[in-house]
Amino acid sequence: MTISNSKIQLSLAITVMMLSTTEVFSFTPPTLRKRQVSLRTETMLSTPFFDKSDGMTDRSELVEAEQWLDAAVSSTLKTGGFDESSFLVGILGDLHIDPRKMEDYEDGKKDWKPIFDAAQLAHGNTCLVSLGDLGESKNCDHNKDNPAELYSGTTLCHEVAADFLSNLAPGIPYEVIGGNHDLEGIDEFATDEENLEAFMKAHGKRRPQFCHQVADKTLLVGLGSTVFRDAPYTSHEVIIDQAQIDWFEDLLKNHPADEDWKIFVFTHAPPNGSGLRIIQENHVVNGCCWLNHSDESQCRKFIELVREHRSIKAWFSGHFHLGQDYQDSITFPTIPVEEGPYPNRGSCVFAQTSVIGKGTSRDGRQQSRLLRGNKDGFEICTVDHKEGGKIRLDATITYSDNSHAVGIYMHDDAAYEHDNYFKVYQPVEGDQQYVRGADTQEVCSITDNDPVTMDTKAWWRLSNNRVLGVLNGMLLEYDQSTLAPLGLVLTKEELLGKSITVVDSGIADSDDMEGDECEREQAVLVHDLETKQTTIVQPNEDGSYWRKIVRNKIARMQEKRREQAAIQYIQERAGLEEKEAKKAIQSTWGPYTTTSGNALQSA
Repeated sequence: MTISNSKIQLSLAITVMMLSTTEVFSFTPPTLRKRQVSLRTETMLSTPFFDKSDGMTDRSELVEAEQWLDAAVSSTLKTGGFDESSFLVGILGDLHIDPRKMEDYEDGKKDWKPIFDAAQLAHGNTCLVSLGDLGESKNCDHNKDNPAELYSGTTLCHEVAADFLSNLAPGIPYEVIGGNHDLEGIDEFATDEENLEAFMKAHGKRRPQFCHQVADKTLLVGLGSTVFRDAPYTSHEVIIDQAQIDWFEDLLKNHPADEDWKIFVFTHAPPNGSGLRIIQENHVVNGCCWLNHSDESQCRKFIELVREHRSIKAWFSGHFHLGQDYQDSITFPTIPVEEGPYPNRGSCVFAQTSVIGKGTSRDGRQQSRLLRGNKDGFEICTVDHKEGGKIRLDATITYSDNSHAVGIYMHDDAAYEHDNYFKVYQPVEGDQQYVRGADTQEVCSITDNDPVTMDTKAWWRLSNNRVLGVLNGMLLEYDQSTLAPLGLVLTKEELLGKSITVVDSGIADSDDMEGDECEREQAVLVHDLETKQTTIVQPNEDGSYWRKIVRNKIARMQEKRREQAAIQYIQERAGLEEKEAKKAIQSTWGPYTTTSGNALQSA
């Protein structure tokens, strides 16, 4: 078989190694530029699906649906054919349906029809999965009696979404999980529980989560967000309740990899540690990147389950509204730092899912995910709605055994030129940006007394194992286990032009502790070398540093309504025009300065 050197960007060579009693991955890390294919890679490319011999269509390029599907079926037939383990799943990212603008969604239906038709003829094991955020989070002229009501989260929103999903491919079952906008029906429902009940009723669900056996020994498992009004911080956080987490853990224990179970997970946001591409100025600074982002133990729980249960083969998420042309829209498993590239993602491949509607895309892409597989492995593909439903093979994953796999990116990073705009640097153990000594020295200058600039990149561990770093002129906190970004500590306005030093500040509870039990206290200082002004970066009560001050959306909406009432009052009382009345009012409360709900504006 002849393979073009420009095609393969990453080979995951799975090696059985021993770390205590646990088998782990070994692999060559990805790059964003083309590179030579190793001889070892050449021996791996005969997957259960992908075979380019005999002039077959190159499925790793965007190809018309019928041509791509013919090639896909032919490839599978050549490598064993279809059986009871074969399956195909269509995966839709954030819909954000506006009932006044349904053109993109109707086109999406047409794009999916030939795909499901082909799968039904081949094996019949099919399903459609929606990753939530079903309606537009604004008024859509849907309620004349309340022109301020948000469309998302209303009964009407869920009924329209249910109609769309059930008719996208008639006869194909669909599953759906809730996103951070799906309980926004705050004018219609008084509580999250009432809103959740309406969501489940509209979609014929008995519970927020789902478990769907799509093929032999193959489960599709979804977990949904159930908190909006009661969110402790930003209501854009995707919160999986403890009951679902317990249910999920129990399901994993009862469907182990050594019994050949294969589990594909679906959530609105990805878990901490997935390594997927994110947007720093949005999801990072506001603390809503990851599942259960603001709860430290729950936030890390999901990746811990991935590491423990190798039956989890892939995890699909949306939330970021970013396309699928970036190589880091798919991430492969890695291993603990002691054995190689960090961090460990078990046996799981993570995949970001884009959007159908042009009005909701952050990078102009309109795409969905196609998942097809069998007992031997699976493919992750793109359905490009902007290109009339053309399909592209993005990655193939072949099982070596029930706990290991070989994963291969099948094309270049199609969006490399945009990388500086969207990519967020994430620390890696031992990289050049790591500042040694911050956790052990009495005084450690992080920036060598040089002022921080927009180009400064550095990260360090404190003695209590908390991880801080500088990127794009901001001070951020990172998860101490996965090194995923958690949130904003200082803004550009607070940090640029200043230096950072970590100093010892005494021993905590030294009278009550002995020897190694003593925990060193440290102070993170930000100082201006010219004015000598020094800021002490104080941690939160729980020991974290990132700002957990972004308010719940319902509180912010109530604040805006109070402001509007004040504007109307002062207009009537003082005879002011609306523009003048807006300038005449101001709010005062706690540490907040605006109703924006953005940490960058709530310093």
